[in-house]
Amino acid sequence: MRILARSPMRAAELESLGATVVQGDLDNSEALVSLISGCSAIIHGAGVVRGNSQADFDKVNVQGTENLVSAIYASGQSPRLLLLSSLVAREPNLSWYSRSKHGGEQALLRAPSLDWVILRPPAVYGPGDQEMLPIFQLMRRGIALVPGSPDARISLIHVTDLVCAIIACLQSTNTRGLTLSLDDGKSGGYSWREMSDIAADLWSRKIRLWRVPQVLLNSVAVINTRMARITGRAPMLTPPKLRELRHEDWVVENTQIQRATGWEPNIQLKGGLNELGI
Repeated sequence: MRILARSPMRAAELESLGATVVQGDLDNSEALVSLISGCSAIIHGAGVVRGNSQADFDKVNVQGTENLVSAIYASGQSPRLLLLSSLVAREPNLSWYSRSKHGGEQALLRAPSLDWVILRPPAVYGPGDQEMLPIFQLMRRGIALVPGSPDARISLIHVTDLVCAIIACLQSTNTRGLTLSLDDGKSGGYSWREMSDIAADLWSRKIRLWRVPQVLLNSVAVINTRMARITGRAPMLTPPKLRELRHEDWVVENTQIQRATGWEPNIQLKGGLNELGI
C-alpha cells in the first residue's frame, strides 16, 4: 500500500503501520506520479472539511482531484480510481463544502475514459472519528444538541462497513462510472429522537433533546467567519455549514451498491456506539 502524506509526522506514523509513504500533496505532480506508479487501484480520500471561502475548499476537493486525474493520464496507466466523495454532493448549493465535493465528482465525469467509481457516504463514525464523536459524547452525558429540526433525518455508516464497501467497489466489475450512496441499512435513516432513544437504551440513562436557538448558532458562525479572517485559522462552523446541518433530509439507501457489488452493512447505531466505549 502506498499513501500520499503532507506531514512528516503523519508520514512516520503511517510507515510504522507498514505503508509506503510518498511525501507531498495534491499540488505536487511529481509526488502524484510516484504515488500511482504501478498501482492497480487508487482510493482518493483526501479532502478539506474546514474553510472560510469557496476557494479554501476547491483547492483540494476540486483542483486536487483534477490534478490526480491529470497525473493518471500523464502516467499512461489505467488504474481503477475510487473517489470518496460525500452525500452532501447531491446538494451542491447548500454550502462551500457541498459545492466543492460536487465539483470533485464533476472532474471524474469529465474523464469518461478512466475507470472510476464515486462513493457518497453519509455521516461516518467509528474509531478515530472527530466529527460525530463529540455529538455522541454529549449524548453519553444526557444531552443531544439539535442544530435544526428534531424531525430531520440522517443516514449513518460505521467506518468498518465503509471500508468493506470501498473494497467491494474496487473488486466489482459492475461499478465503473457509477455514483453510489450507502448507509448502515436503517430504512429511512434516523431522527434525533431515534438516535437519542438508541443511545439512552444502550447507556441506561435519559437523554434530553435541546434544540439550539437559531440566533445563537447564527451568531457563532458569523463570529467564526470574522475571526478566521484575522487569525487565518480555518473554521468548522460557518453560515454555509449551518445550512448543511439544518438540512432535513440526509437519507440514502443501499439498493444500487448492493446490486452492483453484493456488499451489505453489518453495524447499525447501537452496535457502533457500544464499540466506541464512551
